[in-house]
Amino acid sequence: MAGKAAAPGTAVLLVTANVGSLFDDPENLQKNWLREFYQVVHTHKPHFMALHCQEFGGKNYETSMSHVDKFVKELLSSDAMKEYNRARVYLDENFKSQEHFTALGSFYFLHESLKNIYQFDFKAKKYKKVTGKEIYSDTLESTPMLEKEKFPQDYFPECKWSRKGFVRTRWCVADCAFDLVNIHLFHDASNLVAWETSPSVYSGIRHKALGYVLDRIIDQRFEKVSYFVFGDFNFRLDSKSVVETLCTQATMQTVRAADTNEVVKLIFRESDNDRKVMLQLEKKVFHYFNQEVFRDNNGTALLEFDKELSVFKDRLYELDISFPPRLAHWGPPAAALGSGSFWEHQGFPQRRVLGESLAVFLFLGRRSFPWVLLRCLRNLAVYSDDTPSPREGHGPHRHPGSQRAWGKERPAEGGPGILGGGHPQDMETLSPDSSPPSLCF
Repeated sequence: MAGKAAAPGTAVLLVTANVGSLFDDPENLQKNWLREFYQVVHTHKPHFMALHCQEFGGKNYETSMSHVDKFVKELLSSDAMKEYNRARVYLDENFKSQEHFTALGSFYFLHESLKNIYQFDFKAKKYKKVTGKEIYSDTLESTPMLEKEKFPQDYFPECKWSRKGFVRTRWCVADCAFDLVNIHLFHDASNLVAWETSPSVYSGIRHKALGYVLDRIIDQRFEKVSYFVFGDFNFRLDSKSVVETLCTQATMQTVRAADTNEVVKLIFRESDNDRKVMLQLEKKVFHYFNQEVFRDNNGTALLEFDKELSVFKDRLYELDISFPPRLAHWGPPAAALGSGSFWEHQGFPQRRVLGESLAVFLFLGRRSFPWVLLRCLRNLAVYSDDTPSPREGHGPHRHPGSQRAWGKERPAEGGPGILGGGHPQDMETLSPDSSPPSLCF
């Protein structure tokens, strides 16, 4: 589907990835990740490109700072990106602030053939023409070109040091105004808790957080435009329903800790067949004996358990899902379950976190943005820009208030999905003296 766009137009590429492990093991992961990223850029040749990263800097941001520097400089200065002469980079590096730190990194690249590209200033409430390459970091709360919020601690009280939140930017490309939202929602802290109710308590937490974001981006402070939300949603298949379906004929054994009597493991065994272990469930372990269930026909049999987005069916839309559910942290055969086809996984199957190491999304359209949520791979999008002209390149500018020099290096782990909202509407032609138009609901 991707790669054969209509000739005249503006190709828009949206990429999202949770890159936490990249900075934990940069020598082994960064090079391969960036090679794949550059190949996608080469294949689709987008004019406007957004890269949304979650867990940017890894689990320990302070010790990973040098790797962050190298990654950003590599991305901005590589030969593969030389035709992108304008860029905006927003890095939440304020890791010492428990109140504000989200570990989100947002990168935006503009091809030299694009002209008259604008970004919205949320403080001045007007668009500004994008020129040169600029990097913003440290305290993004004071940066007028974006909105950033960390979710309140009471959204997820059992996680004392959560970094979940969102960053929103607004753009006008090819006479179309739209919001791009980088988001990281809450994970399932325990499989044992997640499977207790349907929907799970964690699903309710994610609903609350996503609803908060949607309310913020369509409130009365600014003119309403179409929006694309892409990041790590941590959406899961309905845990209780999945277990009950997979283990219909099984009996459950409960294992408790000797000192606290707390449930630490659930073992589901077949009623006959020598009581063969079908599923082993622990706080961070999900072992199921038959992996073909998740691979067969891209796991379409499990779509009935993909329920988390249904709450937002009137506010968000997505294309049909064509990729299999992802099982986090593939590992060697689980010794406790014996050898063979058993594989270790950390959590319940996820539907909006793609299994590929790079989650890539492109859109197809002309002079209007669709009201869409995309979790599918590689759908190219084209927006009209009839008279492109080349521009001279500019070197990267480190925005005042940021303190670091840049080194060299690269990204990693596999990511998430893209949600879109708003209604399509054709744009008026943008005259040189007018402000960029907006899409209205």
